[in-house]
Amino acid sequence: MRFTLATIITALPVFVTAVPQRVKQGGTTIPLTLSKGSSLVNANKSVNFEALNSHVASTTAKISHGFDNFEKNTGEPHPAVKGSQKRASGGLPIDSLSARPMLWFGTITVGTPPRLYTVEFDTGSRHRFFLPGVDCDATCDGHDLYDPESSLTSTDLNKVFLAQFGNSDSAYGWQHTDNVTIVGLEAKDQILGVAWHYSPGLHIREFFPDGLLGMAFRAMSSYDASPVLQTLVTQGQTDEPVFAFNLAGPNPELYIGGTNPDMYIGDFSWTPVTQSGYWEVIMDNVISNGQVRVTNAVSIIDTGTFLIYGTLLEVADFYGAIGGTRVPNIDAFYTFPCDAVPDVSFTFGGRSFPLSAEVFNLGTNPDDPSMCMGSIVTGKYTSWVVGSIFLSSVYTAFDLGNARVGFATLA
Repeated sequence: MRFTLATIITALPVFVTAVPQRVKQGGTTIPLTLSKGSSLVNANKSVNFEALNSHVASTTAKISHGFDNFEKNTGEPHPAVKGSQKRASGGLPIDSLSARPMLWFGTITVGTPPRLYTVEFDTGSRHRFFLPGVDCDATCDGHDLYDPESSLTSTDLNKVFLAQFGNSDSAYGWQHTDNVTIVGLEAKDQILGVAWHYSPGLHIREFFPDGLLGMAFRAMSSYDASPVLQTLVTQGQTDEPVFAFNLAGPNPELYIGGTNPDMYIGDFSWTPVTQSGYWEVIMDNVISNGQVRVTNAVSIIDTGTFLIYGTLLEVADFYGAIGGTRVPNIDAFYTFPCDAVPDVSFTFGGRSFPLSAEVFNLGTNPDDPSMCMGSIVTGKYTSWVVGSIFLSSVYTAFDLGNARVGFATLA
């Protein structure tokens, strides 16, 4: 079973998370909960331009901060920044987390004795791992708070951390180490941020999980810490250095230590990571109505982003070939005739994966109901960003040991 776009953006938040359980030898499963943020579609099925603008602005800022961290940590600008075109934004910056239409979170434990927390799992996040602390301000009310002094294995590193999200959200506090357990796999002495400030966008009304667990490579880290998943691999906790996402159906999951054969059919189509920062790979092509429109596009695979972002010229060419037009005064968005929804697919590692018409079509243009909004929009950089609107159509594996991403057909 796959999510249609309507399922994705109208699903109500579920405020009860299952305690993770080991399910089979060779890997472990974390049940994921879908939480809805701002809706991209109005009640009459037309697109909410304000929400779309805000989501694009927040994603652009998120990726930008990651590129800044890459240059700070490596001494070199990220390749996607070189030659990128500055462009005006049609959206008004608002809290980036509340601008997101969806996020995925699950349960972990931290400390000795262990205590349960919920965290968002985000392959596109440069923030390693943080939780709200017991000294956090009122915006942390409602979250489960981490108390370093109540854990026998916590150590204060006497270093600050700052996590910035998009345009206005932030968390900051002190860095500690402690033991972090995910479905029975323990990362000892894992660095985490213990926040004593959450901005309003991290309040439980806007951001249901307690904290965030970033899954990008260390080069993107906002405080130069090993990702939790990498720590598990380094310390020999996993059977395989692989984690995988199923973001479709009634039982979405994160699988650690391999892939879950119950969730996909056939073989994986693997493509190597081109730059160890984000999970960046080469997308062979984008096909519409049987014709190749985009080729050899560097693409960031990001579970924490919703839409699909392409380069300025490539997106313009894509929509030009299907009778699409740019939305006036908002250069990120394009519409196409509602009675001619194209067949769209993305090719990775030599295999094409379709994007259903229901998912490609975001909704009608409120100013012209005969035209529909496409889920491929214009980004700011020379790389593409492939978000969960596509990832909910495939089973996706991230291989830390071989630095590659694999896609398979959902079962």
